Amino acid sequence: MPDKRRKAPEKIQSIYFHVHLVSDSTGETLVATSHASCAQFPHGIPVQHLHALVRSEAQLERSLESISDYPGIVFYTLVNTEHRRLLEERCAKLNIPAVSILDPALASLGRYLGAPMSSEIGAQRTMNEEYFSRISALDFAMAHDDGKNIEGLSTADIILIGISRTSKTPTCIYLANRGFRTGNIPLVPGTNLPPDVLTYKKPFIVGLVSSPDRIVEIRKQRLSGLGQDRTTPYVSKEQVREEMLMAKRLFAKNRWPVVDTTRRSIEESAARIINLYQDFTERNHGVGSS
Repeated sequence: MPDKRRKAPEKIQSIYFHVHLVSDSTGETLVATSHASCAQFPHGIPVQHLHALVRSEAQLERSLESISDYPGIVFYTLVNTEHRRLLEERCAKLNIPAVSILDPALASLGRYLGAPMSSEIGAQRTMNEEYFSRISALDFAMAHDDGKNIEGLSTADIILIGISRTSKTPTCIYLANRGFRTGNIPLVPGTNLPPDVLTYKKPFIVGLVSSPDRIVEIRKQRLSGLGQDRTTPYVSKEQVREEMLMAKRLFAKNRWPVVDTTRRSIEESAARIINLYQDFTERNHGVGSS
């Protein structure tokens, strides 16, 4: 009879591989794409080589030397056609894949718009109105962090409310970098929410929640980093559960949408908030956002 015993799954060994990111600008687009792509292959451990601001043949040659010394996949964003040709030819000789990550998107956009693309290096970083809007939003976030300048929050696009350690500040900064004027207010035990907040008409208010266990863990790490006592009520599971329960009641009473940050990254939480905000603006003010 055949052996029906279930075999243990083979353990897949992790492997290191080199990823070269070649850009004539800052390389941030490549870094984000590389991280997102490599994350889909958990058994591969990328060794990243960033070659940013590659704008001359001499700079490109140095990058090609590194690629030859440490062979691996190449992601690139280069506007100069001669540099693109040279990179692709050398990579082909080395039998190394070279991928221009923006080409499919640019080709589709060009066909849709019926217009040629710009050949300007770093065009997405032009210091235009959008750039200065982001800088203004970052200034606003810093000036209205952790309940500061409550009266100024009436002009915010988004207000985040939550108990301590629900990722209010980093989420605000990320949203500000996307151009949204965002502030945050902490919910402190024994302290009421500023009454003016309940009268605001423009700002979109979002409640942030997280699992009590996660909050306790982060608070303990915070106290350890500050060299403070970790036996205070601040890290008591019972108190954290009570704080979270009161927060959820407040959010439900005011019909504020809630985003759970327990298993979400800052980027994922911000994306969810932006989607909610856009729905809010379309319902109340017509189509449009910051």
